[in-house]
Amino acid sequence: MRSHEEDVAEVIIEAILRALWAFRLELTLVGVLGGLGFAGFQHLGEHGAWLAPAGVVALVLAVPPLRRMVGRRLRHARVRRQWVRAVRSARIASLEHRIPGARRMRDIPAGERFEVRIPRGSSVPELEKAAEVIAAALCVRDLRVRRHPDNASRAEIVIVRRDPLAVGPALPWPNAAAPRASLWSPIPVGVGDDGEVVEVALPERNLLLGGEPGAGKSVALSLLVATAALDPDCKLWLLDGKLVELAIWSRCAEGTAGVAVSEAIEVLRVLQQEMDDRYARLLGAGKRKVTQDDGLPLHVVVIDELAHYLTTSDRKERVEFADLLRDLVSRGRAAGIIVLAATQKPSADVVPTSIRDLFGFRWAMRCSTPQASDTILGSGWASAGYSATDVDPASRGVGYLLHEGGIPQRLRSYYLDDPTLASIAARAATLRGLRTDSSER
Repeated sequence: MRSHEEDVAEVIIEAILRALWAFRLELTLVGVLGGLGFAGFQHLGEHGAWLAPAGVVALVLAVPPLRRMVGRRLRHARVRRQWVRAVRSARIASLEHRIPGARRMRDIPAGERFEVRIPRGSSVPELEKAAEVIAAALCVRDLRVRRHPDNASRAEIVIVRRDPLAVGPALPWPNAAAPRASLWSPIPVGVGDDGEVVEVALPERNLLLGGEPGAGKSVALSLLVATAALDPDCKLWLLDGKLVELAIWSRCAEGTAGVAVSEAIEVLRVLQQEMDDRYARLLGAGKRKVTQDDGLPLHVVVIDELAHYLTTSDRKERVEFADLLRDLVSRGRAAGIIVLAATQKPSADVVPTSIRDLFGFRWAMRCSTPQASDTILGSGWASAGYSATDVDPASRGVGYLLHEGGIPQRLRSYYLDDPTLASIAARAATLRGLRTDSSER
């Protein structure tokens, strides 16, 4: 039988080996410098013992790329040690001493991102449940754990040390100077926490955008409308409940409606007929949906201030508008009809769930309550940690986008000022063969 002394010795040896492994990078660097010092002493004598390693250190400090690489490696090694200590302090029973090591670490504007492999007997949800405890041990803003979609034993970890979206100058839209655009291509709409560009692909999708006044909703919507306007093959339809938000694009539109709900209903009726005609053509051609090669233009229906049309005092008009909108959103995708709807009052009595749930993409800007955020993103997201109430009121354009990934993504939208919008609108009018007034140039 093993004696108590042998067990203690084994634990001590294991702890020593673990510590040596944790500092392997630093020990390797010390060993390299020590080896250089010994080689210098052998060939150059006493002065060479310090001259050779000092020269290497000076070279690293003098070459910026080399200096940054070494500094980054040392910093990542320190983060890995902090991660191991933090996970161990969380006391996740199923992990025991098998702490998932950080791999493929890289810096992002919010902090660091890396991958972990969950040991057998544990699971990603157990690590996710302990995220708050681990974040407290790391002394950081937040810790995000996301399971790999194709492998339950892997997870992506994001250590959030700062909010990269809260401050800084406005982000110019990359396509602001583009001579033309295609709605079939992904549209850059903002920058995520990790500093990467966030794009959306609108064909066969509809988008619902909501947020309180001043949150940046109109600017975010203008990115999508500008892309549609710069695509001369796209048909643009505008329903502007405030008359002024979409006015700049009116010359590029096939049809428009203002405050009168009856006008909006007429526009939706025309689109419904177009949708039915297209399905008849698709049936005759043996196809199921409109594609880029069909030569059929995409129709983009922009509804600003959706609440105005869904809360009109005339019940008959309110019901008819809601029915037409529901039909377009539910059936129009395969027919090449895209609905972009925005509202400043994201509440259940304004946007019924029967309509909201038909929108594949949802974008929530700053909201005053978790319920308002859930009205846009969907029920349950606020309690899962994705709530637009967390957005700083001073951070215009910051919100959560629920799109292809299936999980709301926090981002800051690009910005278009009035002169840039006017320039894009004039360029779009020219693309469509319309005369452009000199005042618009």
